[in-house]
Amino acid sequence: MTRRRTRPDTSGKPGYITREGYRRFEAEADRLWNVERPKMAKAVQVAAAEGDRSENAEYQYSKQRLAAIDRRLRFLGQRLKVLTIVDETPPDDGRVYFGSWVTIEDEDGNAQTYRIVGPDEIDPDEQWISMDSPVGRALLSREVGDEVTLKRPRGEATFEIVEVSNEPPD
Repeated sequence: MTRRRTRPDTSGKPGYITREGYRRFEAEADRLWNVERPKMAKAVQVAAAEGDRSENAEYQYSKQRLAAIDRRLRFLGQRLKVLTIVDETPPDDGRVYFGSWVTIEDEDGNAQTYRIVGPDEIDPDEQWISMDSPVGRALLSREVGDEVTLKRPRGEATFEIVEVSNEPPD
């Protein structure tokens, strides 16, 4: 599951997203609209039939969950309208582009692989980082063999780009 923004983007600014990320947003909206929302609407109806709504915890919870689903649906609808799908496969010239998988290595030889994606589809579990993040900005347009210095809370760290790929790593 993708990480959700702590504050929804209400600016309406266009953003970039991969085809997979766009499909995930569409699938989430479809699931919320066709599965979750009808289930919660039914739960509200059943809880309302039980009597006093002011002291009915199930009714209160169902109403709050239904409102949360509606908020997420509105957000997804607004974002899907303004997102730009980057569908082109980047050139395989060793440079880092949007959608590329990048393997970097620190001074100790520890390697990490990241995928550069749009801010709407970051996923720490998958190692997908935003092109707008400090690491993403530092890596974009660089190529294999380049050294990148990143400022971290513990101080600066230098990494070398050891591999750039348009396909997910094994």
